[in-house]
Amino acid sequence: MFRSKFRWRTSILCLAMVLSSAATWSACLGDRNAKKILTLAVVPQLPRTAIYTKWAPLLEQVGQRMGQCFDLIIPDSTPAFEKLLFNGDPDLAFANPYHMVIAKKRQGYAPLLIDGSVKLTGILMVKADSPIQNIHDLQDKKVAFPSQNAFASSLLIRAELAKEGIRIQPRYANTHASAYRAVAMGEMAAAGGVNNTWMREDPVLRTSLRILYETPGYAPHPLLAHPRVSSSIRKGVIDTFMSLSANEAGKKFLEGVQMSMPVQANYQRDFAPLERLGLEKFAALDEN
Repeated sequence: MFRSKFRWRTSILCLAMVLSSAATWSACLGDRNAKKILTLAVVPQLPRTAIYTKWAPLLEQVGQRMGQCFDLIIPDSTPAFEKLLFNGDPDLAFANPYHMVIAKKRQGYAPLLIDGSVKLTGILMVKADSPIQNIHDLQDKKVAFPSQNAFASSLLIRAELAKEGIRIQPRYANTHASAYRAVAMGEMAAAGGVNNTWMREDPVLRTSLRILYETPGYAPHPLLAHPRVSSSIRKGVIDTFMSLSANEAGKKFLEGVQMSMPVQANYQRDFAPLERLGLEKFAALDEN
């Protein structure tokens, strides 16, 4: 009995240590002998531990192939991620499309890669048995969003609702997973999300919700680079990510980070159109 309790407590302690390290800075991922460390920050759409388990193996592979060491940063909230990104702190970042627009304007970040297999759409979820049948039924209802500045899951949806004259009471849940669960638990009438996170959700949760509305599609989350990142490293990142899609093992790593078919991104083609959507009316950005 004592041994059983000891093993259980030891397992919990080890898990806590892993989760703690995952939530902040990882150990070097990739080539431990690399002379330079590249920081890569990921927008926290999912719980931090879930993000770490998907990104760490991928960066290990990319780093080994490039002879590069990556430090993975997973902020505890989207606002914390935005502060890092808009200050120009990370060398590389995986951000939402509207983050890309602001990061280019403020710090000169450039997109390297996007998933060429899918467009990013915002979706509104309600309970499977909800009496709500169309977006007009959401008038004056509480609607959960991952964060105020999340692109498709918040900004696009709120812009579309406003265009239709629909007033809602927005609430911000910090992650997509939390927003979905707020609806499943009956705390919110609806929740904003995106097709990528929805398809990766627990099957049991997915059976309890249904899609009420879906926005038009746009280029998905890009991997972007700060101007200080050399052109040779940028090319190495692009080539290495794309090479991973050539085999099944590599594809699994890429699928885990929402980049099943990595293709080289182009700002004017992929993200300049967002500048014309007027999303700044719905965003809350720290101008400092």
